[in-house]
Amino acid sequence: MAERSFAKEVRQLRIGNGEEFSGEGILAITKALLQCGVGYVGGYQGAPISHLMDVLSDAQEILGELGVRFEANASEAGAAAMLAASVHYPIRGAVTFKSTVGINVASDALANLSSGGVTGGALVIVGEDYGEGSSIMQERSHAYAMKSQIWLLDPRPNLPSIVKAVEDGFELSEASNTPVMLEVRIRCCHVTGSFVAKDNRKPPLTVSDALNNPQRQTERIVLPPMSFVHEKEKIEKRWPAAVEFIKSRGLNEYFGPKTGKVGIVCQGGMYNGVIRALQRLGLADIYGETDVPIYVLNVTYPLIDDEFVAYCDGKDAVLVVEEGQPNHIEEAFGAMLFKAGATVRLHGKDFFPMAGEYTGQVMLDSISRFIRSAAPKLMPAQDRAPNREPDKPDLPDLSKTVPIRPPGFCVGCPERPIFAAMKLVEEELGPHQIAADIGCHLFSSLPPFEIGGTTMGYGLGPASNAAFDGGGDRKAISIIGDGGFWHNGLSTSIGNAVFNKSDSVIMVVDNFYSAATGGQDVLSSRADNASKSTRHRISDAVKGVGVEWVRQIDHTYDVKKMQATLKEALTSKHDGPKVIVAASECMLNKQRREKPLMGAAITSGKRVVKPRFGVDEDVCTGDHACMRLSGCPSLSVKHLDDPLRDDPVAHIDQACVGCGNCGEVADAAVLCPSFYRADVIYNPNTFETWLSGIRKKFITYLQKRRRKRHLTVPQMPAVVANNARESSMAAAQ
Repeated sequence: MAERSFAKEVRQLRIGNGEEFSGEGILAITKALLQCGVGYVGGYQGAPISHLMDVLSDAQEILGELGVRFEANASEAGAAAMLAASVHYPIRGAVTFKSTVGINVASDALANLSSGGVTGGALVIVGEDYGEGSSIMQERSHAYAMKSQIWLLDPRPNLPSIVKAVEDGFELSEASNTPVMLEVRIRCCHVTGSFVAKDNRKPPLTVSDALNNPQRQTERIVLPPMSFVHEKEKIEKRWPAAVEFIKSRGLNEYFGPKTGKVGIVCQGGMYNGVIRALQRLGLADIYGETDVPIYVLNVTYPLIDDEFVAYCDGKDAVLVVEEGQPNHIEEAFGAMLFKAGATVRLHGKDFFPMAGEYTGQVMLDSISRFIRSAAPKLMPAQDRAPNREPDKPDLPDLSKTVPIRPPGFCVGCPERPIFAAMKLVEEELGPHQIAADIGCHLFSSLPPFEIGGTTMGYGLGPASNAAFDGGGDRKAISIIGDGGFWHNGLSTSIGNAVFNKSDSVIMVVDNFYSAATGGQDVLSSRADNASKSTRHRISDAVKGVGVEWVRQIDHTYDVKKMQATLKEALTSKHDGPKVIVAASECMLNKQRREKPLMGAAITSGKRVVKPRFGVDEDVCTGDHACMRLSGCPSLSVKHLDDPLRDDPVAHIDQACVGCGNCGEVADAAVLCPSFYRADVIYNPNTFETWLSGIRKKFITYLQKRRRKRHLTVPQMPAVVANNARESSMAAAQ
């Protein structure tokens, strides 16, 4: 199950011409695809575009009514390859995935697609999450667009612009026989707003129609010598056609006065930040009317030479707002101005940070420095000093007092006991070479576990340890999740290990979902999925490619069993890879699934039992080793009121979901018996109510009996106390 359902929101996708559509950017993209007569859609989940896949999944009924084929692809490469349907047929197709890693995976298919070219419009929607909040390495999609000559759109972050970009993307693709990449940033995906809708359109030619009338063009196949002809066609036909379309349709936009001594050029996705900075400087109003001319690049590749040069005419200085590195746009504009013999000063990374996300404060600081340097008269008199920094609120520097908050496992995560078992085995057998993978299990590289030193890509955990399979005294250990396993790990990692007779240990973490991307189903998911085939066992798959030593553990919270199985694998004399499939349902998804059902059951009066765990304060010694082997956010420390104990004891807070891992870890590590389990019963039956009453009465009796045995010292009268104090002082003198 996905982390969010759009079942309610997708009803809006049915609205027709002239009606107002409101919602998030991802919903607007979906509606735009339907309005454009898309014939098929596919993709792979990944932030910030995960929810677009969830929207498409929830909208399958509507897609089916229009004859649109939807595919949840096994990987980004599979999604990009799906666009082959637009090579020979005039069918519009769109796929979506996260960049930059998604484009890395899909690059082979995209290169072939762009080489042969397309007949129908082909749109690649990539979710760009460059910046500190990114979930992956800091790279840009721009370089791939340039490398393969795929046109790149970067629309302004508002719903009308997003919808228009989808429409323009399909038409640009068809006009130039070239696939188009639509880049949507985090703020673009989740911006809310409205636009005037159009009617949904059935594709003029569906994939079913094409099946009944197959077509082929030999010259579109990427083989020598045609591949060289494709390269010439890109330069001589497709590029000029794209430039003409962009210019004639005015895809790039201009705001502000037509003339001015300074100007700003920005990527479409940066427009909101630019206009907000100008508003704060008093150079624009809340409606976007600006005193500084702005040239907005809704198309960032290809760039239009004569458009830019004409924009620079009569200006003394122009600032390029380009987030990320390398600064491809700024360098291209510099070359254009040099060739044109222009004297305008071009600025960009000299005022903006060389790398990092362009937040509101970064945008304000950089643009204000540019204006003070190039056109100080635009600023108020008191702000014209070239080196004057803008006024900033007097905020305390919390960087030295607030600790960083790296990502971590959720409360009750079934992966936590796996790594606790690894630490226990490490204590016994010594440290091992461990390689990690992309997914929730990558959090094991952080405290308290600190397991695994590298991660090379999704599904590549075992493959990245291949260099250490040479046969030492200790076996290498690699980790891979079920999402990465089905993405490409079965062939690239498991098959590779079998083929090369690897003497390593592979831990497959199976949490029943592609949990790190939002809880989508995968082949091995245990859930019933009406539109997908699930319940395919990972252990059967690895046996199918030749793994002989396989162990299945269906309850990862059994730390002793995890520990024993891992030790068995590390000490086994078996020739070939040793695979352990550690399976337990993702606790976050389990809670999403069970909480509504449990709440409904309690409301209806049904008997429900919820386990709760706690720590006996009288037994806990304050050793805290349980935390070092667990790291659960619900397991913390508590100071007692007892004046004889100044050390804090372990404490389990209300966030506990009753997984029992803390007690399992404590038992497996032979730490302490201080953990206990208590079952909270909702709507108890008659016997349980009676028994609870008896227990309360007996406990009350014992408490009273205990209080009677307490030694009580009667308080002395005040006069007697004072006389006694004076006598003692006299004796001391």
